[in-house]
Amino acid sequence: MTTRYACLVAQEFPLQALLRFRPESRPKPVAVLDGEPPFEQVCSLNRPALTLGIAPGMTKLEMEMFPNAIVLTRSRALESAARAALLECAGTFSPRVEDQSSDGYFICVIDITGTEILFGSPQVLGESLLKKTHALGIQASIAISSNFQAARCLARGHSGVLFVPQGREGAALAPLPLTVLDLSPEHAETFAMWGITTLGELACLKETELIARLGQAGKELRLLARGESPHLFTALEADFPLEERVELDVPVELLDSLLFILGVMLDQLIVRAQSRILALASITLRLDLQGGTSHSRTVQPALPNTDRKLWLKLIHLDLQAHPPQAAIEALTLSAQPGSTSKVQLGLFSPQVPEPMRLDVTLARIRSIVGEGNAGRAVLQDTHHPDAFRVEPFTVAFSPAADRKSGTQRLAMRQLRPPELVIVNVRNLQPESFVFREKRYTVERAYGPWSSAGDWWKPTLWSLEQWDLVARAHDASWLCCCMTRDLMQERWQVEALYD
Repeated sequence: MTTRYACLVAQEFPLQALLRFRPESRPKPVAVLDGEPPFEQVCSLNRPALTLGIAPGMTKLEMEMFPNAIVLTRSRALESAARAALLECAGTFSPRVEDQSSDGYFICVIDITGTEILFGSPQVLGESLLKKTHALGIQASIAISSNFQAARCLARGHSGVLFVPQGREGAALAPLPLTVLDLSPEHAETFAMWGITTLGELACLKETELIARLGQAGKELRLLARGESPHLFTALEADFPLEERVELDVPVELLDSLLFILGVMLDQLIVRAQSRILALASITLRLDLQGGTSHSRTVQPALPNTDRKLWLKLIHLDLQAHPPQAAIEALTLSAQPGSTSKVQLGLFSPQVPEPMRLDVTLARIRSIVGEGNAGRAVLQDTHHPDAFRVEPFTVAFSPAADRKSGTQRLAMRQLRPPELVIVNVRNLQPESFVFREKRYTVERAYGPWSSAGDWWKPTLWSLEQWDLVARAHDASWLCCCMTRDLMQERWQVEALYD
């Protein structure tokens, strides 16, 4: 089996990491400054900036000569997030990925040996990888070769996707400049004095003479130029952090402006999750505010999903109910992955509402009634009547319990608040009562069952519960649940049975 490596290179990486969420700025001249004030210098720029006359190493003062250029400050946090996203993208094609990134470049090499059955020919795999990289907002180049170092050099010297068959590495490397080798300043000066400018010219030099003048480094450089340098592949053990971060040039106060940025960040999170056949289970939004404070909110729907509109709506409703108290300087989106939820209905099954609509409905209700007043009711471990708490609505899978067909069950309608009644008691049990201006005679009485509150309170058994079947003078029947408060000596109807 032929060994093959695919190298992914993203040049001007400090600039590309900043422009991922600024697509409108890509056609404009943009330069990135790095360094401590007041000694900032241009470390990365795009082609329109080069055309305008901006050069690497220019100071912040010199950049004032170009008022039409956009000047950004380098962000290591954004570069780290973009690097993690690219490594995840590369990991979808092979688990063996080695990170070779430098200060201004993103470089990773993927061992794609034996992946033809899954992804097709090397050229097809390279095009698929390039397409996914563009979906992440990064412009890159890809080279595929049977030699690790050859693929690395070719990706830096070409654009698009390049596949070099085994044995043709030297011919493909020959026209490339020596800058693809990351020469030390001493070696670069030496080759410039010799008039060596391309890898082909370096490969033609005699090995013994290079060793005599440059030592073993000369031998290694010659092997690199010929595409014959060996390399011990060191696979990266990367985790899967779903996180995106944006640092704003101007503090944002309007929610609509914030949602526009959130939409672009959500697109990136969804693309990264879908590349591993996953969905987003929950999203945590962290806002860095002016004054050094922060505002954090977590949104978790009932089911994991990748619906961008749904996530935007849920975040919008949550921020409306819990707005930040200052202008926003930076925002971070972190998500927890979850399994996709797909339901296959039968051919004649009726259509049911989408479960995602329930999340939006609950979010709207929470914004009206309050955060802890919408969800599902959970009984508390107490004897107190109507004792429950409200928990967030979740969908838990549990097998349906077997039920016998034909089993009849009573429906109980709870009365809130309970209705007071006048009761005649005989032999310590209800004999008759008046309910809703109608007098009833008790035909059957079941009880009493003692209940009330918690065991540490004196009112533990202060409530008696009766289930009654009563008939009125007009022959109508009434089945109800009635309680007697022993502390206040009063009767009230709690529920009606249908």
